[in-house]
Amino acid sequence: MSSQKSTAESVEMRAPKRERGRQRVANLLAAASKIIAERGYDAATMTAIAVEAGASIGSLYQFFPTKAALAEVLLDQYGARLGDRLNALLALQTGLTTAKMSEGLVAMMLDLTADRTAVMAILDARDAGPEAGEARRQLRARLEDGLERLLRIVRPDLKGDALVSLRLSLLYMLKAIPAMVGDAPQLATQVRDDMTRALACYISG
Repeated sequence: MSSQKSTAESVEMRAPKRERGRQRVANLLAAASKIIAERGYDAATMTAIAVEAGASIGSLYQFFPTKAALAEVLLDQYGARLGDRLNALLALQTGLTTAKMSEGLVAMMLDLTADRTAVMAILDARDAGPEAGEARRQLRARLEDGLERLLRIVRPDLKGDALVSLRLSLLYMLKAIPAMVGDAPQLATQVRDDMTRALACYISG
């Protein structure tokens, strides 16, 4: 998803080859996601990320020479996880029902809530630049494509504008889930159950 080749290449050159190194990078990325989600992209510092990960600042810079490089990997990682969850539902094919689709989509949004908060913070901080706009378009396109493919399985009767309208409605319903949980985290289970039923009814028509 990165639109800057030099950044992607610099990170790739530092990609660890051993399991210990890969785990270290995973810890650094998790720490970065947490700090950025809590403080925002601009206020998040490399020092704070290293402290959260229990790593030295030198170790952080070894794999991620700049905060921008770290942000690019977080964006790519989120896009990949989103794609994996959608593909897992698509793999069900004829075994996919509206109930399973709804349950899977709601679970996906809840599981990705923390990562999505960090991703939105990164994109909002870069909102004036073309990079953020392209990243937003790619993430939305991936989700829209997945939703349309899922709908073609469970609602093969839908065509044209009817399919587009339902896809857009589902898109915005799903995007509301993280905000709902953020406003009332103690109701996360209730939100999951309510939204799962709502989506299933809506998809079924």
